Amino acid sequence: MRPRIDPPLPQQYFGAAIQGGRVKMKAGELLELSLGHTAWQINQMISTFTHISATNFFESWAKNPKPMSPVILTIGNVLLMRNSPRFNVYGTDFGWGRPVAVRSGGGNKFDGMITIFEGSEEGSIYIEACLSPATLESMVDDAEFMDVVYI
Repeated sequence: MRPRIDPPLPQQYFGAAIQGGRVKMKAGELLELSLGHTAWQINQMISTFTHISATNFFESWAKNPKPMSPVILTIGNVLLMRNSPRFNVYGTDFGWGRPVAVRSGGGNKFDGMITIFEGSEEGSIYIEACLSPATLESMVDDAEFMDVVYI
C-alpha cells in the first residue's frame, strides 16, 4: 500500500500501511479451476488498490479508526496471505553473512496463514504456510499442486 498512498508516507515511517482485500471462491471452484485461475483472482483484487482507493481508505480510517477484528482469525475456512516487499531482507548483513532464508516469526500464526517473501535468488519466492497436518497431507496428495512445488 505504501507506494499507492498520495501524498506518500515519509521514507522513515516505520509503521504498517496495510489494506485487506478479499477473493471469495467456493471450494468446488478451487478444485475444478487451475491454480493459475486462483492466482489471477488474487491479482485482480490487488490491482483494485489504486492510489485513489488507498488514499480514500486511509483518510476514512484516520477519521474513524477501527482495529482489525479478531473474528477473521477464528473462521475455519479462511486463507490469509500477507507480504511486505519494503525491506531488502537478503541485502542486509548483520555480520553473520548473507541470510539464507526469511521467516515471519512466531506471532500471528494460525491455521490458514500464508506469508510470501522474495526469494534469495532473482525472480524466486519463498512461501511460508501455517497449515494443519490434515491440510498439508491433502496438498502432498494433490498432483497438480506438487507439479509446481520446489522443495
